Amino acid sequence: MIIIIMGVSGAGKTTIGKLLANSLDWEFSDADAFHPLNNVEKMQSGISLTDADRLPWLQDLQTAMKNWLQANKNMVLACSALKESYRQLLVVHRDRIKLVYLKGSYELIYQRLQNRHNHYMSETLLDSQFSTLEEPSDTLYIDVSETPEVIVRNIRQALRV
Repeated sequence: MIIIIMGVSGAGKTTIGKLLANSLDWEFSDADAFHPLNNVEKMQSGISLTDADRLPWLQDLQTAMKNWLQANKNMVLACSALKESYRQLLVVHRDRIKLVYLKGSYELIYQRLQNRHNHYMSETLLDSQFSTLEEPSDTLYIDVSETPEVIVRNIRQALRV
C-alpha cells in the first residue's frame, strides 16, 4: 500500500509522513526529492511552477509508485498533489493507494512557513499554492492544527493501518 500525504507547502506533509511511516514501520519518500534541479531553482527564486514544469516530475513519481507497488513495498509519500489531474496521474491503483489531505488555514500555514528554515519553498509562494489547490472530493481530510502525534493517530484510525 502507498499512502500519499498531500497538501500545500507548510501543511506538514514531510513531518507527518515520516512519523506515519515510522509508526507503521514503512518506508518514507518525499516527492520534493524527485524535482529536477531547474524546478528547485525556480522555486528558490520565488517563481511558481507551471503544469509543464511539473509533468516530468509527476511522471517520475508515477514510475516510482508503480515500481513500489510491483515490489509490494508499503510506502508513505509526501507530495503536494495540488490538482486533480496530478492525483489522477499518481493514483495508479485505487485500492492500493490512499490519499490523505492535510488541510489548514492560510494563516496557520503562512505562519509555519515563516518559521521554517533551510527549505527552498518559502511563504512567498504560498498564494500560488492555494490558488493552484483543487481540494479533493474523495480523500481523507485531516486538520493540521492538531499535534503531529494526534494527526498520525487520526490517519491510522481512519485508514485502519
